Amino acid sequence: MTVRRTACLLLLLAASAAGANTPAPGRYDGQFCVTVASDSAASCGPAEVDVLRGRELRVRISDIVYRLRLHSSQVEVVLMHGTMQIDEFVAAYDWAGTALQFHDLDKRTHYELRLTPRAPAR
Repeated sequence: MTVRRTACLLLLLAASAAGANTPAPGRYDGQFCVTVASDSAASCGPAEVDVLRGRELRVRISDIVYRLRLHSSQVEVVLMHGTMQIDEFVAAYDWAGTALQFHDLDKRTHYELRLTPRAPAR
């Protein structure tokens, strides 16, 4: 195998591994935790999560929506309040089981989104 083919194969495997834990499309209950600076306690609360096709997630907390687009190693984050964009940044991310973790280095903020499948409606 040539060096070029080996490098391409390794890149494809890395991209596949990064998306391997992305949950199937659908609705999930979430626990969203935000920690500002490393010396403060996490602030956590419930979230409604829609996992869309194309490795996109919509995380709703009250009237705030985080739009997340997952790439091979980075997540694009767009924070919305209604139709107004509040913030936007790109961060490295990782899956720890069913928890998506990412950091906004500029604001020294750590995010963790834990997903659980929704219970069937009765």
